[in-house]
Amino acid sequence: MKHLTTPLREKDIVNLQIGEEVLISGVIYTARDMAHKRMYEAILKGEELPLNLSGQILYYTGPSPSPPDRVIGSAGPTTSNRMDDYSELLLAQGLKGMLGKGNRAEDVVKAIIKYQAIYLATIGGAGAYLAKRIIASSIIAYPELGTEAIRRLEVEDFPAVVAIDVRGNNVYKDF
Repeated sequence: MKHLTTPLREKDIVNLQIGEEVLISGVIYTARDMAHKRMYEAILKGEELPLNLSGQILYYTGPSPSPPDRVIGSAGPTTSNRMDDYSELLLAQGLKGMLGKGNRAEDVVKAIIKYQAIYLATIGGAGAYLAKRIIASSIIAYPELGTEAIRRLEVEDFPAVVAIDVRGNNVYKDF
């Protein structure tokens, strides 16, 4: 089991292999379809993004509302390929990790290689369990998107598996 601390640096991920289990600690950001579209459009217009993507991990989740005694509601991964059209441009901005579930398009795999990033998968259907690994949550952008707003999450030992490594090895095809 490898431990990753954010923000990620190339030296932190270059030796990771597909199928390796990792525990993530530090800050990660949530972003789903609509947030990706907004960031993509902002980049194309030359506008500043609501966060610096350099070294960051984007987690594809739209958490449910927080119960009164919790930091966040259920926070399971959503299907990653819905973000594929936006991924290369975000990787070009310095994004180093993407976290979700399911396979990615071949163009995304090529961009992962080009920008030396990784794609991590986590447990679909285990949102309540994953929420227990989130110790703080705050909306930082696009609050009008509700559950699809961008959130800053502080996580501790958040579990994931390396699904696509910096060399383009893909657990969905090569394992």
